Amino acid sequence: MFGLGLTELVIILAIVLLFFGGRRIPEISRGLGRSIRNFKKGLHEADAIDITPKKEETPPDEKTPPQKS
Repeated sequence: MFGLGLTELVIILAIVLLFFGGRRIPEISRGLGRSIRNFKKGLHEADAIDITPKKEETPPDEKTPPQKS
C-alpha cells in the first residue's frame, strides 16, 4: 500500500488526531465515505437527458428581413 508500513500509518493517524481532535474524526470519515459512495453512484448512473430547446442562430452575414404584420 504505497510503501507505508505500520509505523508510518500510526504516526499519520497520531498527527491527524492531534490536528482535528477526537470529535471531528468520525465526522470527517463519514463525509469521506459519503463522497466516495456518491462518486461511485455517479459513475454507474445514466447521464441525464437535456431537453432544453436549442436556439437557432443566424450567421451575422444573413439578416432576416423584418416581417410585416
